[in-house]
Amino acid sequence: MLPNSLLDALLAEAGISHAGLAARVNQAGRTRGLALRYEHTAVARWLKGQRPRGQVPDLICEVLAARLARTVTLDDIGLGVPGTPAEPGPSPLAGFVDRATALWRSDGQGRPQHLAAAALTGTPAVMPVWEWENPPEDADVARPACAAAAGGAAVGPEHIEVLRAARAHYELLYRRAGGMATRGRVVRFLGSETAPLLRGSYPDDLGRRLHRAAGSLVAVAGICAYDSDAHGLAQRYFHQALRLAKASGDRGLGAYVVALLVNQSLHLGEYRQAVAFAEAALRAAGARTTPALTADLYAMQAKAYARLGDGATALSCIGRAEEAAGRIRPAGEPDETGYVQPGLVNVQVAEALLALGDLAAAHAHAAAAVASPAHDRGRVHRLAMLCEVELRRGEVDRAGAAAAEMAERARGMESRRLRDRLRTVRAALLASGSAEARQAAGLVDEALRVPLWAAGTWSTS
Repeated sequence: MLPNSLLDALLAEAGISHAGLAARVNQAGRTRGLALRYEHTAVARWLKGQRPRGQVPDLICEVLAARLARTVTLDDIGLGVPGTPAEPGPSPLAGFVDRATALWRSDGQGRPQHLAAAALTGTPAVMPVWEWENPPEDADVARPACAAAAGGAAVGPEHIEVLRAARAHYELLYRRAGGMATRGRVVRFLGSETAPLLRGSYPDDLGRRLHRAAGSLVAVAGICAYDSDAHGLAQRYFHQALRLAKASGDRGLGAYVVALLVNQSLHLGEYRQAVAFAEAALRAAGARTTPALTADLYAMQAKAYARLGDGATALSCIGRAEEAAGRIRPAGEPDETGYVQPGLVNVQVAEALLALGDLAAAHAHAAAAVASPAHDRGRVHRLAMLCEVELRRGEVDRAGAAAAEMAERARGMESRRLRDRLRTVRAALLASGSAEARQAAGLVDEALRVPLWAAGTWSTS
């Protein structure tokens, strides 16, 4: 069962405790001739995902509606029946915002269920991308003062600048410290600062800028969840960011979010899905897909095709990625594509060529990637690729030197993705059987020694 974050959020908004809701439901039931004896433990079960029986869901709506002075539907409290028509309520975008902000609040409280959720597969994983690409569009995202939540702010340009600054701050923190150290901070900011703005009042033009800034920030939360190995949670954040991007009307932002889904699909081994998502981003965004994003999408497609054994198409995608990379002008790129730094396409191409078995070309690209400037996080991944290629080529001494620098650069970062790379390199070093490689593997062990903190427990994974 998934936690009912919608009900949880409404209880917090209404200021009702678990025991208070139970008592009010019992009282409301008596007016209908029902002898109910619920206690706080029953409410705790509802919040964990258990559906209450009989008329109780309607009673919960009645209690919350009286407290909040507005209509509350079964869908609002997360108890709507799948497959039945939605009850009259807020607009689709407003309903989405309510569900999204409920997740932020619940995740910000450190609920371990969110971290353990599995990623969606099949149609549920594909539908958000299809809905982003296809009509209907949001004709008007304005939120008049009468529709704003109680105490909702009148949003101004200065609020949007705060969200943009927060995104830059948390992205930098992620690069320096890793997603596990950054995720909670981003999510709490979303709940405390971003949610009230989305529930405030704003005209259409300002609202589109607000949704864009919020979507970009939510994408960072998804990146941090991905880096924490919480793939179901990361996917939910990416889907939220995609919906906010659609509301903003910025196809380029949407294509960036789809690129994040492509990267996750590659990691999960969903190679055909990765190809399809990349094609959707390139097709739907068109001219709004900047050279940097175009290069990254084609490079990731090359990796997917290489894993699928389609060498000819992989090489074609490599050519397109390199052509687009040659057109990158940093001053013309949005903030989101700043991750496409010099050498990024090289390391992506090296991975594709390695999968195709072209060790010489893979080594040339991996070496070029390491020779290009990069922040520490990016350099760890580049060194890991170079080390893997050099081991495959039998250049153990060089691989050991790359591994030693990689282990040193990774110190202080809390990231499961980086730990995956470190463990992969360590295993390859030990498999080579040389004394130099064993020494380098020992340095990697030192970097892996400190356990990571997640969901209330220490973990060495």
